[in-house]
Amino acid sequence: MGRMRRALWGAAWIGAAMMGLGPAMAGQAAATAISTGAETTTDEASALVGWIARSRDNAGLPFAVVDKKAARIQVFDRKGRLAGSSPVLLGQAIGDDSAPGVGEHAQTGNVPFEERTTPAGRFESEPGLNSQGEPVVWVDYEAAFAIHRLRPGASRVPREVRLASLVPADHRVSYGCVVVPEQFYKSVVQRVLGHSRSVVYVLPERRAVQEMFGTL
Repeated sequence: MGRMRRALWGAAWIGAAMMGLGPAMAGQAAATAISTGAETTTDEASALVGWIARSRDNAGLPFAVVDKKAARIQVFDRKGRLAGSSPVLLGQAIGDDSAPGVGEHAQTGNVPFEERTTPAGRFESEPGLNSQGEPVVWVDYEAAFAIHRLRPGASRVPREVRLASLVPADHRVSYGCVVVPEQFYKSVVQRVLGHSRSVVYVLPERRAVQEMFGTL
């Protein structure tokens, strides 16, 4: 069993354990997750999912894990069941913090390159609307940091190409938001995270994971 398949099995087993299922049912849940074609990300992401399951850090809320190193997101329902996994687009600039005032810059559409980071950490998110009235999941409203769908426009096709790339570096194109395919937003993000508060965990790419999630 390859590393990605082993990690997926582990994530599905953890979700089943959070629901209090026995070994047989947990195994069945893991096999079902594998059969959906969902993919996991790095070992750090799998370890974080395990820590959330053990600690109940999500406090019974739906949650998402964003792995910047692999440019992927995993979305889990409030019972810890994997709802879906998808490639994502991320901030162009490497870094784990939001620049001071980046939310104000985003409102003007003038965000300097070095401020185009996807911040890492634990965020309590909530659904809302952007300035165009489109549904988004606000991860950090003050920093204008959200999970949203791939938008229509001239950049849509080249961004779809980047989303399909297996090279994580190709996914660094946004101003900092986590951008997902439109269908994934509608069928997973909107359905699981788009109706209530949730928790979004973003793994760091420069800082140590233990610095963000010490008990991990």
